[in-house]
Amino acid sequence: MDMQNFNSFFPDMEELPQFPIFALERKKLRDGILVRSPNWLGDAVMTFPALRQLKRMLPQECGLMVLCPAGLAPLFRTLDCVDVVLALKDAHAFMSAKEKQEVREHRPGIAVFFNNSLRDVLSLQGCGIHQMYGAAARFRSIFLKRSYQFAKRQDFILNHPHQALKYLAMVQASGAPEWDGTMPVMTPDPLHPPCDHVRNILEREGELLLLAPGAAYGDAKRLDGEKFRAVAEAWLNEGGFVAAVGSKNESPQTADALAGLPEQDVYDLAGRTNLEELICLIQRSKCCLANDSGVMHLAAAAGASGVAVFGSTDPVATGPLSRKWKVLYQQQKCSPCFKRSCPRGDRRCFAAVSTEEILEAVKEIRSKA
Repeated sequence: MDMQNFNSFFPDMEELPQFPIFALERKKLRDGILVRSPNWLGDAVMTFPALRQLKRMLPQECGLMVLCPAGLAPLFRTLDCVDVVLALKDAHAFMSAKEKQEVREHRPGIAVFFNNSLRDVLSLQGCGIHQMYGAAARFRSIFLKRSYQFAKRQDFILNHPHQALKYLAMVQASGAPEWDGTMPVMTPDPLHPPCDHVRNILEREGELLLLAPGAAYGDAKRLDGEKFRAVAEAWLNEGGFVAAVGSKNESPQTADALAGLPEQDVYDLAGRTNLEELICLIQRSKCCLANDSGVMHLAAAAGASGVAVFGSTDPVATGPLSRKWKVLYQQQKCSPCFKRSCPRGDRRCFAAVSTEEILEAVKEIRSKA
């Protein structure tokens, strides 16, 4: 299946779910709106358009607050549309007394849920917030002021609309203005400069290719390392240099992608960057090659150009939010299956995307960046 038509624009705004509009009452806002973010990096990035629109609808005296896992707090602190970030020590547990008190001190009058947790609804209700909005999920609608019903994801078909449009639909139903395609500005904290090994890469001359060969969800989302390696080798032959990024757990994938390449021109950064340093590397790069992963979403949102290769997941529902990215995907009868590991064992969805296609896509993006 030819997926070139996916590359004209992500997402298709004509598919924005429509709900009756009931504008939030100004007097109910108190000191602002609290948003409970998703727990995964990629999902969190897909909320950025909705966060920007929420900020635009708030009165000047009110703030936009984000409640998120501690690991994502540095990410949200880089956004120009977020005023307060509250970090959860354990995002999969009920909020502690201290965390609840911190929420109360910031006096949000309204909570918007971009996750599907019933537990979080009950926790914020315990903080004295009774104006709560979110998707209908896990029997929590009874506690919400307003809930929104979305179609369940189906396997083996391409699911519409894009996930970012679901978040946008909820905030527009609350009176937020229409999204114009602009993402929030991401600015790493200048008081926390990059460490020496990252700064050396940022200051090096030449064009940087950033590789993201991992995917925390599972190996069914990971392109073969030899294909990353072939692209890296071609990039080096053109005079550039390469860095592979990922979490510490993804070090086998980054090592595989760089195996046998000249050590002086490649950098294995798995587990060696924080989120702010990763953003700096993304903004320094000429091109990024990634699987469907948190790094892919982050790179697209941060303004980088890149190529994303999809296999077991759905490029319609979770493609990069950028016109500067090219998506490669060859749908098979068994895809998208959304499995962590390939049930067939052959990952034919990735095998169908050739090394030559990837090389050509990277060459095209590089020429435009």
